[in-house]
Amino acid sequence: MQRLTLLTALCLTASPLPAQEKPTRLTLTPETQARCVQILRDGFKSDEFWPSMHAAEGLTVAGYGAEVRQALPARIPAETDDQRKCGLARELVRAGDLSRTRLMLDVLASENPHGHVHACESLFKVWQIGDGRLLRESLTSDNPKQVMMAAAALTRWGHPGALPLLRKYVHHAEGEQARIAAWILARVGDASDLPALREGAARFDEPLTRAYFQYATACLGDPAGQATLIANLSHADPAVRVYACEFAPDARVLGAAPALMKLLDDEVLDARIRAAQALLALSQEPAPAWTGEFSREVFPATAEHPRYSEGSIAGLADGRLLYATTEFVGGGSDFATARIVGVESANGGRDWSAPRVLQETTGKQNVMSATLRRLSPMSVFDGPLGFFYLVKNSPQDLRVELRTSTDEARTFGPPVRVTTTEGYHVLNNDRVTVLGSGRLVVPVASTGDVLKGGHFQCWCELSDDGGRTWRRSRGSVDYAKRGAMEPEVLELADGRLLMHVRTQLGHIAVSESADGGETWSEARSWDVRGPESPATLRRIPTTGDLLLIWNDTFVPGAGHGGKRTPLTAAVSTDEGKSWTYKRDLETDGEQTYAYTSVLFHEGRAALSYYVRDEKSGWISSRFRSLPIGWFYETRP
Repeated sequence: MQRLTLLTALCLTASPLPAQEKPTRLTLTPETQARCVQILRDGFKSDEFWPSMHAAEGLTVAGYGAEVRQALPARIPAETDDQRKCGLARELVRAGDLSRTRLMLDVLASENPHGHVHACESLFKVWQIGDGRLLRESLTSDNPKQVMMAAAALTRWGHPGALPLLRKYVHHAEGEQARIAAWILARVGDASDLPALREGAARFDEPLTRAYFQYATACLGDPAGQATLIANLSHADPAVRVYACEFAPDARVLGAAPALMKLLDDEVLDARIRAAQALLALSQEPAPAWTGEFSREVFPATAEHPRYSEGSIAGLADGRLLYATTEFVGGGSDFATARIVGVESANGGRDWSAPRVLQETTGKQNVMSATLRRLSPMSVFDGPLGFFYLVKNSPQDLRVELRTSTDEARTFGPPVRVTTTEGYHVLNNDRVTVLGSGRLVVPVASTGDVLKGGHFQCWCELSDDGGRTWRRSRGSVDYAKRGAMEPEVLELADGRLLMHVRTQLGHIAVSESADGGETWSEARSWDVRGPESPATLRRIPTTGDLLLIWNDTFVPGAGHGGKRTPLTAAVSTDEGKSWTYKRDLETDGEQTYAYTSVLFHEGRAALSYYVRDEKSGWISSRFRSLPIGWFYETRP
């Protein structure tokens, strides 16, 4: 009787609902909810490794990730199989410990190929790619499975060539390879893939391979595929049943509920686990599809705080974003009182917490211009988090300080002075570089007195011990008129360093270092026009290309070489020699934009920049999130 009651509770009413009132999720009875959770908990304790990982996934999806985070770390030290290491790391990341991404990347980097496919697959499943290099290299692997899983991960991060590569594999003659491609396209493809998937379902006779194609069409909205998925929940082949359960939440087939209920008693452990997970997932509202761009005026200017500017964003190990910016009080001058405040987001920047103070004013005038940066080379949500900022005492005294957090920004340690000489030293927001060697490079522009002519030269403060001690580089960079200003350093593919600087000559200038920032070549024009304003340069992890964000304008004779609008992005596929895919981010002539920060996070570029209203002079700090693929949409 209990079984009949539960099944009845899941069924829709006899009278069909109007289209606009069709349910978007299942309504489970408390008894069914509890039963599904218990099946997952029992499965999580199972000696069958992969079913236990699937149970861990189900627990996280159902909101019990804390149980996974508590139980799995103890299993990692004793695990010797790289595939299983990836499974453990994957489920910890899914459950909210993103620092375990490092383990999957380590497996992918190992000389033993045993775990390479699983590493790529696991990274795909949890939307992580590290700096992208290992996955990009995997695209040339002689193992088709590794190629496809790497392409899957990179597709989610906007690689323009990865999805076409996957679409070729769908037509592969070998069934296992073709069905893996179908499994991936179910999650990253679109309606244009339906003809190829239907053709694949007709091409293969083997039940599981054919089912993969049918399930993929179901996930992309095909009614026939969805009907087949529901029917296959009763299939004689356990694997066909299990994968029908796995695909069911992606396909949002609410009509599968009665068959999924029956599978809670299936003789196969993995079928019970996947059925329980599917029911719990289908009982939740589908996650919103944030596929486009969006922006938030996270720090709007007010009469009390007429300027918020020079921000930086960091990803934390639990998946939150930390956004720091300068909050000025009573005035918008560079010399007005200011402190640094921070807000946090648990949903990729769509909503933000109330601000908290990260650094009170300790300078005689202010503190400003934040940089949040992991201090370990190749860090992925692990290792200490550095918080760099400026301490301003006078027009002759501006210094850089560093505070370090070892508890994911809950607290920061005492300040360490970074600049090693007296004077006025400018470090732009979001500008510290961590080299592959581990060296920290802090590029500064320095002058004796910023209000008396202020000719700037650039050099780097260097640390080889994680920021504990600092020394000045031997060489420096100069330029005409007011000099070389507001530098940023990027490590090139061949190991050289590139420094770009703001100038008064209508273009960006660059200098290079072949010795880790110790000495620098004579600066030259980069043949990129720009007013007297800062630019931001980053390497896109998906492709390895360079991304430049700057004000693409120059008006000879105008103050500062023209207004700081538009705000433009461009991509270089040849290490900065040329620029293509140029596209404007902001174009409003009544506003100006500058001091951009960039963080690549879960397939998106998370930006912050200042927005100055030209009428009031107030400056707000804006957050903007775009899919990385956005930067490649305009072809050269």
